[in-house]
Formats: sequence, structure tokens, C-alpha cells
Amino acid sequence: MSAGAGAGGAQGAGGGAPVLLDAEPVGRLRSTGEALGQFARRIPFSLGFAALLIVTAVVAGTVAGPPSHATEAQWAAGVLTTIDAGRWWTVLSALVIPWDPFQLVAGVLASVLLLGVAERRMGTGRTVLALLVTGTVGVLVGVLLQWVGSLAGEWWASGTSVDLTLDPLTGIAGALITATAFMGPLWRRRFRVVTLAFLCIFVLYDGDSSDVYRLIAVLVAGPFGALLARDASVLRIPRSSHRETRTLIAAVVAVTGLGPVVAFATRTELTPFAFGSFLFADQPVDLDAVERSCGDAAPLAEDCLRQLTLLSAQGVGMFLLSFVPVVLLLLAAWGLHQGRRFALWLAIAVNAAVLLFARPAFEVTNELGDLDAGDWSVFDLGELLVWLAAIALLPIAVIVLLIVTRRHFRIRLERRALVRFVSVVAGSFVVLAVAYLAVGLATIREYWPAATPGDVALDTLKRFVPPHFLAATDPIVLPGHDLASFLYEWVGVAFWTVFVVAAVHVMHRPAGPAAGGDAARLRTLLHRHGGGTLGFMATWPGNTPWFSADGDAAVAYREINGIAITMSDPICAPERLAATVREFAAFCDARNWSPVFYSVHDELLPVFDELGWQHMSVGEETVVRTTGLELTGKPWQKVRQALNRGIKEGMTTVWASWEELPRPTIAEITAISEEWVAEKELPEMGFTLGGMAELKDPEVRLMLAVGPDGRLQAVTSWLPVHRDGEVVGWTIDFMRRADGSMNGIMEFLIASAALHMKEAGSEVLSLSGAPLATKPLAPGEEPPPPTAMSRLLEWLGRTLEPAYGFSSLFRFKAKFNPEYRTISMSYADPLMLPAIGIAVGKAYLPEVSPKEAMALVRTLTRAD
Repeated sequence: MSAGAGAGGAQGAGGGAPVLLDAEPVGRLRSTGEALGQFARRIPFSLGFAALLIVTAVVAGTVAGPPSHATEAQWAAGVLTTIDAGRWWTVLSALVIPWDPFQLVAGVLASVLLLGVAERRMGTGRTVLALLVTGTVGVLVGVLLQWVGSLAGEWWASGTSVDLTLDPLTGIAGALITATAFMGPLWRRRFRVVTLAFLCIFVLYDGDSSDVYRLIAVLVAGPFGALLARDASVLRIPRSSHRETRTLIAAVVAVTGLGPVVAFATRTELTPFAFGSFLFADQPVDLDAVERSCGDAAPLAEDCLRQLTLLSAQGVGMFLLSFVPVVLLLLAAWGLHQGRRFALWLAIAVNAAVLLFARPAFEVTNELGDLDAGDWSVFDLGELLVWLAAIALLPIAVIVLLIVTRRHFRIRLERRALVRFVSVVAGSFVVLAVAYLAVGLATIREYWPAATPGDVALDTLKRFVPPHFLAATDPIVLPGHDLASFLYEWVGVAFWTVFVVAAVHVMHRPAGPAAGGDAARLRTLLHRHGGGTLGFMATWPGNTPWFSADGDAAVAYREINGIAITMSDPICAPERLAATVREFAAFCDARNWSPVFYSVHDELLPVFDELGWQHMSVGEETVVRTTGLELTGKPWQKVRQALNRGIKEGMTTVWASWEELPRPTIAEITAISEEWVAEKELPEMGFTLGGMAELKDPEVRLMLAVGPDGRLQAVTSWLPVHRDGEVVGWTIDFMRRADGSMNGIMEFLIASAALHMKEAGSEVLSLSGAPLATKPLAPGEEPPPPTAMSRLLEWLGRTLEPAYGFSSLFRFKAKFNPEYRTISMSYADPLMLPAIGIAVGKAYLPEVSPKEAMALVRTLTRAD
């Protein structure tokens, strides 16, 4: 990192105040400890509320265990106290007294972290108001619903109307969601989606009164936050990037997958999703005792069937097998976060299995939970239908969500990897199934109840299914032989262990060419030959590297509808450019592809002229020579003003890689990027335009602008330009600024980067290409005669300007007095231009949703 800024003596044009041009204004980023310290100093109410919970727990006696009957009667909320006894204050007191030591710990942590976030975002006064209003409304409305429902005989209300609740988390959750109205789009969306998903899972799989109170408080908090912020737009769902969408979908899948864990932990009978818990709620059942009491008569009595069902799910192996859906959904969530299409189909398959087994799973609940005891009224039958619908609704909703958002998960398995995965999984299934079936048939006389070969064959398939899905489904037979019993319990666990390990292996493999080591070969050539100022883009995901026969040249390309579009200049020695182009063209011809060299520089055009190919300008690259760079004179006046202003306002810069950034800075960069995406309804562009994923490459450097308060104001990323194994320059890619940042922050940041590169000995700074731009004419220079294609490109540039601002960006880059280097597209067959245009458009916009397409059309229509 370069030295700190000094006061220089260079003068601007015409004299005046001295400008600060000696070096970049270097600063440093806040460490995680510093960020936490600043956070703690700004949340006095949250820390006080955490202390209050400790005090109330000690006074009420809940610090050592659940409350006494006297404490419940006086301070807990519920139908019996709030309504029947008329103790109206319980809707408030329930918000400040923990129920037990576990909730005390959870409440203190939530106060410091979650309530602290709320206080940090909307201030102390609004946080106190939000906690009281949302918490009180959540408890009061919940109690009223229980009271009315119990009078009508509704199952859940009747079962919980006698419950009493002490729960500080209700107000904390409400305050947190209220504060999202004061957050940027990224954290507003994340907090709302994850919080709502967690609460819904607890309501569906636990159904305790406090779960419902929290959900009501959160639902109230959204509109209440908009009221406090005086901005109804915060209720809209903001647009998110592909990366953020994957994160949110993964979070939803993971949270919904944890439902069975909640059901097992609570073992409730209040929800239709709790069926898994009943299998493990009783003391272990002894097979010999059941045989003696029930005999071998068919059919077995109802109590014997119940004992047999419990026996069939008993043991450590069966316990582990029951959580296979949880493991698979967590695995799918991990893959979805990475953008894996395999994980998408895995999550869909697991939810489809949950849906498929919904009816037999409910039969387990009915069999073991005594849901059919007593007389059934019409109301009860209606409620039963609601429960059955609820069982199916959650997996259906997740499946629909995954199908609708599938375009965000584009990383596919290589065919070879998929075949290997299927072979391993299928092979392990066959081996384990045959092993159990063979042992079962050999010891069939020891099964109880008496089993037929068909029963053993069907039971073999059941060994691979979680017990809470089919435990109550015929045939229910238990082996008596020790080896058969061992296989009965563990073949399913062994199979799913193989499945998970194999799935982790195929999803952990790098996508695309990196799986075969091609990415490393490409980087080696890139370091040696450079590939031009845009060459590093060849390493980006989505590109496929081609290598020459001798392995000393490479071309990165994307094949779209039979068009092979290359990325920048070939990566090779200058003297073999022509040979590389010809060899790659022959490679494409052998596959019946049409090669298109995109974003190539003028040095390559004579090669295409020799081949008889056509070429046309597709943009201009702007380049600044950093060797001996001086930001003096009138041409640099605007840049100099921005640099001076930033220095005077205490702005500093940091040059670092992604891996060197502290966690708070990473969170700030992510938030800035998501805010930028949320402001645009238009689809994200790719191909030659990088995003968040490209920032994480260890060779990429970031130049960050940090405000005097230590908060990030803007970020740029820089791609290395190599020659003979050395970095000789940098090319800008990613540019984002925070809302409310200093005017001219980008000029300040790029000027600082130029000074840093000058000091580091770099030769060139590229401001990258401007698509569809035309360089300004030199004095006295005449424009070339217009052609049909030049007119088309000019029209296209004007049309897309309101949507993507290419011309505005090009004018911005002109402030840095660059050299202009035309970038061109070359192609062999003019008749292929329509197909080439479609392929290039799909490269820039690979996945466009109908909503995004309509937004783009509206923008272009307004432009006309």
C-alpha cells in the first residue's frame, strides 16, 4: 500500500490554491472489533433492555426455571389472565419477563443483536415505540384469536386457550421488522424473508401460543414501519441481484428444512406438521414383550399395531434416517447458494417426496397422536381438511418458488460427473437392498408378525424411506435375527450417507472448465502473454477455454445457438496471433459453429483482413497512461476538484483484495451493490460486465473510498493486465457508490487509483470498454461515411442509453483524458449477422424474466 497523502505544491491552471497531488489519500478499514465497539455505543436502550430481562428473571424466579403458578397468574398473558381475569397489563408484562433460563439467554442475545440493529437503524425513541406497539398488538390479537376460536371449538385455539405466555422475543421481533423500513433494500429483504420464514416454520411445526404472537407482531411491524418512516414504498419487494436471490432462496429452503427438528424438539400435537415427533416420544418398546402380549394372530389389535409402529422406528439408525429430509434440504440450500442446478432439482425432489408421503405421514400422526379420539363433528372434519391442505401447501409453495426462480441457478454438472454420481448412488442402493433382501429371505421365519417373501421385498424398499413417512403403512414386519435387525436399521443410513457424500463432491467441484484443470492452464498463459487490457475477463465464469494443439495459445469463448463468441484478444505471443485465429476457426468449423471474435483491438484486424472476414466497431476502450501521470492543467480540472474535495472532507482510500477485507466491509459492499440493483427494474448484464462474483478472485484488487466516519462510500474493482509474468496495468470493472456519498466520489476514487498505480510502477490504467460508443474526432478529422451497420449501431446506442447509460458512462470516462482504442467484432459470414446479434444479446442478458423484459420495453418506449 502506498504512503499517505501529502500537501503538494502543484498549481492548477491560472494559479490559485495548491492542489494535493503527491499521492493517493490512503486510509484503513474498520476492524470487526472496532465496528462492534461503535455498534455497542449506539444501542443504549437495547443493552438496557437486556439488563432488564436479567432483573425481571431474577425477581420473577424464572432465572432458575419456569415461572410459578403465582407468577403466571399475575404477569403472563393468555385467555385465562388477560380476558377471564381482566388483567390487561399482562399484554405488557409478558414482553419483559423471560419464561425460563433458555429464553433468558435467547432474550439477552436478541436484545443486544436484533434489537440493537433496530435501535441502530431507527434511533432509540422509535425502537421503544416499535417494541411496545408491535409486541402489545401481537399478544393482544393472539389472545383474542384464541378466545374466539376456543368458543367456536377450533382445534388449535381450544388446545392453547389454557396456555399462559411470557415472551420478550415477541416485541424484539416486531421492533426488528419495524426497523427494516429504515434499512436499505438488501438488509430489509433479508431480515423480512428470513424472520418470516423462521416464524412460519415454528407456527407450522410447533404451534405454541408465543409462536403465533410473534408472527402477528411481525405482520403488524411492516405497515407500522412504513408509517414511522412515512414511506409506503418500503412495503414493496425490491428487486434483487442473481446472487442475492440465490441467497434468499437458499435461506428459505434451509429454514423450511429445519421444521422436523422443531417438531421433534417440541413434540407438540397442535400442528399437522408434527408427525415425526410421535415416533420417538415414548419409552423404548421391547419386541419380546409385544410378541408375548399380542401373539401372532392377524389382524393385530389396535394397541398392538401402535406398538408395532413404534417398534419399526426404534433405534439409533432409524432416528438418523428420520432426519434425512433435513440433511438433504440443508445440502440443497448450500448448493442453491452457489447457483447449482443440481441443488435446485434436489430441493424440488425432496419437497415432492414430502408431498407424496403427506397422507401416510398424517396416518402416523393419527395412529400415534390419538387425533381420532372422540366424536367427529362437521367442524372437526373441516378442520381436518385444513390440516391436510396445510401439509401439502408448504412443499407445493417451495416447489413453485424453485421453479419460478430456476433461471438464477445456471451452473450445471458436467455429463461425466452426473453419470458418475448416478452410478455411485444407484450401485450403492442395489448392493444395500440386495444385502438386506437376501438376509431377510434367509431368516424370514424369524420375522414378527409372520412375513411372506413379498412382505420382505416391500419392506426392503421401506428401509430407505424416513420412518415417519411409512411407519404406519403395511406391511409392518420386524426381523428377529441379529444380522437382519442390524441391516434393517442401518442400510438406509448407509445409502443416504453415500448419497450426501457423492452430492457434496459433485457440487463442490468447480464449475465448467476448472473441473479439468483448464482454468489453471488459462491463467498460466494469461500471466505469460497478457491477452490485452481486457484479457483477464477470459477467466470469468461462463467462458470455456480453447487451447491450441501445442498448448501455448488460448481463446476464451461462449457457444450460444451455434455461435462461438470469443472474449477479447487471443491469449498468445504476438507473432502467433494469425495462427491462433486460424486454428480456433478450424476448431469451430469442425463443430459446425460460426466463430465471432468480440472486443478485439486494432492489432488483430489485419489478420481478419487476410482471412477475408468482416469486422465492425462495437465500442471504444479508454486508456490512461500512468507512467509519469500528472493531474495538472485545465483538462484535469474536474478530476482535480473531486480529489481535493475528498481530501478536505476526510475521505481516504484502501487498495486491497477481497480476502483482505474485514467482515463489516464485505457486508457494506454487498449492501451497496444490492441497493444499486434494487433501484433498477432492468435485467443485470453480464459477459464483459462483471458483478459481485468476479470481485472475489484473489488476483482482482479493490479500491475503496472510506468516509471520515469509517463507513464505505464507494468501491471499484480492478483486473490485472499481465506481460511476461508481471502485472503492468489494471482495468476497471465493478463501480458502485453508496447512497448519500460525496458528489464526485467516483472521480475521487479513480484518480486515487491512478496515483496508486503510478507509484506502484504500473504502465496503464484501462477504464474498460464502452459498448456502442464512438471516439471523438480529432481536430480537422472527417467522420467516415455512414453505412447501414453504422446507422444501426448508432440507433441501438441511442435506444439503449436510457436503460443502461452507455453514452453517459463514456462521457464520464472522458474526464480522465484517455487514449481511445477501438474494440471490434469480426466474423466470417455476413449472412450470420442476425444470429450473431441474438447470440451477443443473450451473452449480455443470459436470463431475462418476463418482468424484467417488460421493464426494459417500458424504458425503451419512454426513450422514444
